[in-house]
Amino acid sequence: MAYTLINFKYFQKILVISLICFSIWPFFCQSIQSNHQKPNVILILVDDLKPNLGIYGDDFSKSPNIDQLAREGIRFNLAYANQAVCVASRYNLMLGKRSTSTGLYRFGVNFRTIYPAMETLPQIFKNNGYHTESIGKVYHVGHGNTNDTESWSVPHYDDKVIEYLVPESNNRELTREEALFENYNLYAKEKIDIKTLPRGAAWESPDVLDNAYADGRVARQAINRLRILSENQTQPFFLAVGFVRPHLPFSAPKKYWDLYNKDEIPLPEFELPPEGAPKFAVKKGGEINNFKPIDPNSDNPYSDELKRNLIHGYFASISYMDAQMGRLMREIKRLKLDENTIIVLWGDHGWHLGDHGIWTKHTNYEQATRIPLIIKAPGVTKENTYCDQTVETVDLYPTLTALANLDRKSPTHNLDGKNLTPLLNDPNYPVKDHIYHSFIRQGNLGEAIRDKRYRMIRWTNLKDRENIVYELYDYKKDPKERVNIAGENEAVVKKLLKKLESYPPAKGLISM
Repeated sequence: MAYTLINFKYFQKILVISLICFSIWPFFCQSIQSNHQKPNVILILVDDLKPNLGIYGDDFSKSPNIDQLAREGIRFNLAYANQAVCVASRYNLMLGKRSTSTGLYRFGVNFRTIYPAMETLPQIFKNNGYHTESIGKVYHVGHGNTNDTESWSVPHYDDKVIEYLVPESNNRELTREEALFENYNLYAKEKIDIKTLPRGAAWESPDVLDNAYADGRVARQAINRLRILSENQTQPFFLAVGFVRPHLPFSAPKKYWDLYNKDEIPLPEFELPPEGAPKFAVKKGGEINNFKPIDPNSDNPYSDELKRNLIHGYFASISYMDAQMGRLMREIKRLKLDENTIIVLWGDHGWHLGDHGIWTKHTNYEQATRIPLIIKAPGVTKENTYCDQTVETVDLYPTLTALANLDRKSPTHNLDGKNLTPLLNDPNYPVKDHIYHSFIRQGNLGEAIRDKRYRMIRWTNLKDRENIVYELYDYKKDPKERVNIAGENEAVVKKLLKKLESYPPAKGLISM
């Protein structure tokens, strides 16, 4: 009897355990499934955004939402664009290739024309079963360039880059920059000389709601799409969201201008060209001359008042864009997408705010090439971490595909970047000790090696390849690039030149 009683009690225990396991099994299975579910990806692209952000040590800038994202993930303090111009930089990101590898340096050349079979970053996600979608400025559309339809599962949601609400800003006429960004000459029956069009204002600050401008509408569209995409539990998504501010014109609602005291606007500290630098390396005029009240015919077009207005507009535009990103981030958390979504914030290149007397981008200097880069990957990145290793735009392609464990079934091209996932776990893990970037100015190809301390630039005249000059800057001693020290530091130049010469020769330069 004792033996039978023991067996009966044992049977009762097994029965209870079985019933409990049976009741929780669906939830257990769901947990296992969620742990193995492919992560979503939200790629946030920001136009002309340099690391003038609170989280990067700029006490003047008001960027609370970007700062919060950085605190939730990892920020890269020495991240760089591969070329400081919108169209090329975005191709660097989407193709995982440097401009010198593809020959894609300038506006007016769509990559599919030359590389019809190349698999873009979103396209590899699409080919691995993801829903891929883009909202706002992702590829550079304008100046003769168009969107890449093969990258996306659904048509791209486009919006304006150049936008005015104040009648006096453009007198209700088509301006130069509007014509360029709207591809006027690409679609119009009769082409026009863009330079003959009027110039639009460099800034405006009407008292309007956030959605009156493109970034507000882009945030609204992204939020609406996330609500729909989050309902699909079987297909992961790759969503690219492109904000245009702080790109010129600095069109932002008044309340963001009011965040800053104009009298406290920090003016440029060093406005001279670097001593000993070749003249062609220093940009004068360019894009900013298409905006009023800049006077391109003046020997001194920038008064202190004008500088303050431009810098004020840049920071106001950052704060406006930051607020729109904040709307997006709050919705991501409300939908609980943050639990299984990789979030990346990337600036396409930097921006000169009067340093060296330069405005906008298009150089090989620090202010034009250094970018903000923040990655938050659930289960991988740790909160409040940062990395001081040099990284570059082309590293994002292999990094994101590695994080999602994607299969490049039949690679159509080799990638130039490196997988940064080891750095996401350990920011001190040795992945790379330098980055490479380039820019062409006045018929000279500038190729740069930037490590933690130095930047060396080799300028090669494209008509006379024997005509080579160098720049070298020591950021430990000279962070503002006041003096080119290449002449008296041949050993450093030689060391960095050896790294530069390990890269293949630049492509696509014959006709330049």
